[in-house]
Amino acid sequence: MRWRGQSGSANVEDRRGGRGGMLGGRIPGGRPLGVGCGGIILVAVLALVFGADPQQLFEVLEQTQATTRQQPMPAPRQGGEAGDELGQFASVVLADTEQTWGGIFQRSGTRYREPVMVLFSDAVRSACGFNSAATGPFYCPADGKLYLDLGFFDQLERRFGAPGDFAQAYVIAHEVGHHVQNLWGINEQVERARRQVSRAQGNELSVRMELQADCLAGVWAHHAHADRRLLEPGDVEEGLRAAAAIGDDNIQRSSGMRVQPESWTHGSSQQRVSWLRRGMETGDPDACDTFG
Repeated sequence: MRWRGQSGSANVEDRRGGRGGMLGGRIPGGRPLGVGCGGIILVAVLALVFGADPQQLFEVLEQTQATTRQQPMPAPRQGGEAGDELGQFASVVLADTEQTWGGIFQRSGTRYREPVMVLFSDAVRSACGFNSAATGPFYCPADGKLYLDLGFFDQLERRFGAPGDFAQAYVIAHEVGHHVQNLWGINEQVERARRQVSRAQGNELSVRMELQADCLAGVWAHHAHADRRLLEPGDVEEGLRAAAAIGDDNIQRSSGMRVQPESWTHGSSQQRVSWLRRGMETGDPDACDTFG
């Protein structure tokens, strides 16, 4: 990616290195969207070792993340001030997503409300509760912020075999996709529907939502290249390889588990690749209707 020399976002909170970000409360109704890739691996290992039901483990993980005591919020460094290269990269990617979605919303006659990206280490609290780095990157609709431990990028390369800066950018753009869904009211609709259906049907709705976020990440990538020539040869392949690597079936299989579609939260490798590619090829959010 041609990101060096580009402007970063002003909407970055750098909470790395401070213990304050590890304590927190929970706003009623707030929950991170899905369990991150790190959380999926943790559940897979526990299920393999102890023979537990993966779905029950997912529920325990979500409850643990949300059960903490309230403390005053720390004063984070804000305004894209990350001094290291990886932090600067994340800030530049966020700024580029702001440019893309700002234009898309403007053309539809509405205003894009930019999200805040929180960089943290080890653990963090949000309006959705307490999360450790094992959860992976996540978006909290209750505060409109996306949370990222940059150490996940190392896991993406070493554990998932998906290196490259565009693979990392795809992760950020996916979480921004959840923010777009939140602005459109999709998150609220899905949460309401999940309370009225069975566990299996609720999981399917979660998968559809995650796949739509993949497609919306592809929409950003399309415009980043078409409008600003941000992508370089090989970037598209990096993104598709990352999408395939973090498919639920691939994670279960690589963890020695039986593939269990009923326990998926993000979709199969084939599904994630397909929807990311659709967004990249069309650049059209209307093409990302995973619920239709």
